[in-house]
Amino acid sequence: MTADGTLILGIDPGSRITGYGLVRKVDNQLIYESCGLIKPGKGLDFADRLHFIYTGMCDVIGKYRPQEVAIEDVFVAINPRSALKLGHARGVLMLAGRHNRLPVSEYSARAVKQAVAGYGNAEKTQVQQAVRAILKLSGTPSEDAADGLAVAICHASHLNFSDYL
Repeated sequence: MTADGTLILGIDPGSRITGYGLVRKVDNQLIYESCGLIKPGKGLDFADRLHFIYTGMCDVIGKYRPQEVAIEDVFVAINPRSALKLGHARGVLMLAGRHNRLPVSEYSARAVKQAVAGYGNAEKTQVQQAVRAILKLSGTPSEDAADGLAVAICHASHLNFSDYL
C-alpha cells in the first residue's frame, strides 16, 4: 500500500454487460473513486464482444491505474452455454489485468455478498444499498456497477485481514 492507499478495481464480469468499480483503501477507510459499465453493441458477434470487453477493460486500467484487480468467480448457472460465455468473458477480463502486470484475485458471489451485505444470499438491491452505505454515495449505482464496487470492497476487506497475518 502506498501513502495514498491502494486503488482496487473490482469487476463483475458479463458477456453483455461488465460492471466495474474502483475503491481506494487508505488505512481502514474506503473511498469511492469511480464505477461504470462496459457494454458491447448488440450487433457484435461473440468474438467481437470479447474483444470489446478486453479493450474496454484495458482502457479503464490505463485511465485509473489501479494497483489490484479483483473479479467475481463464475457462479453455477442453470444454462451451461451461459456459464461458458461468462467464463470466456472472465478470461479476457483476467487477461486484461495480467497484461497490465496487475495481481488478479477471485471471489465467489457468496463471499462478495457476505463482505458487503453480511449475508451470502443477499439480493441485488441489498448489495446496491449496502455499497451505497459503505461508500457513502449520494446515489445508487446500477446493479452491475454496484456489483463491481462490491467486489472491490470484498477485496479490500481481505487486504485488511492479510495485514494481521
